Amino acid sequence: MKRVVITGHPVVHSRSPLVHGYWLKQHGIEGEYGYRDVPPEEAADFYARFAEHGFAGCNVTIPHKETAFAALDEADEVARALGVANTLWLEDGKLCGANTDAPGFIDNLDASAPGWDVDTSTALVLGAGGASRAVIYGLLKRGFDKVVLANRTLARAEAVAAHFGPKVLPVGWDRVPGFLRDANVLVNTTSLGMKGQPPLDLDLSALRASAVVSDVVYVPLETPLLKAAKAQGLRTVDGLGMLLHQAVPGFERWFGVRPTVDAGLRALIVEDLRAKGQLEA
Repeated sequence: MKRVVITGHPVVHSRSPLVHGYWLKQHGIEGEYGYRDVPPEEAADFYARFAEHGFAGCNVTIPHKETAFAALDEADEVARALGVANTLWLEDGKLCGANTDAPGFIDNLDASAPGWDVDTSTALVLGAGGASRAVIYGLLKRGFDKVVLANRTLARAEAVAAHFGPKVLPVGWDRVPGFLRDANVLVNTTSLGMKGQPPLDLDLSALRASAVVSDVVYVPLETPLLKAAKAQGLRTVDGLGMLLHQAVPGFERWFGVRPTVDAGLRALIVEDLRAKGQLEA
């Protein structure tokens, strides 16, 4: 029986076991997906000696994605481009890895807002952390001409922009309102709007009617940003879909079946959010 785990510190909050457990049951596969908390001081050794732990593979969450990438023998194109890995597996004695966050973000948009990429002239991304890099990579791969990257600390936005090249324009937070009118897609990758965090206070009235607003936050499921966008009649895409879609390639790699993100899976996670009082901000 193949054993797979979610690794990170902490990991008990992760919903990955629920996601993969749903697919294991759905496809009648004898497998196991659990938790493995890896303290930061043990992370480098854990991934370097991954084959000794008896797992067929693992997911990696914060703060170990860079450490896991450094331990890889082989990495996919996205992991190499971003320098982080969130999905690991063993193949012919080698530790292999991928980054599925970027394709998961794009797949979620494709499924939730078909046609969102009809106009790929400009995207506006808020925040310059790890999630931002995956989002920018996905948008550029989809063919966007320009990605405006706004961050409260301009130097961080400039560092991320330098990694991607001239198609990414770094700007300070105060310049966000001026770029809204040109944005075909607005993506929040900051923690603003997350349960326990301040809301993302942004006037969306300048956005064009065809714009799509996405938030990588999924606790709560409908963030204040998405609520404001809906009130304006705009299409919205929540962060839960990204979590579900990024899990697909890993499951296929470990268990040999490509699963689908269906209504039953989403309902399972939504019910878990409701049970833990995390649906509302």
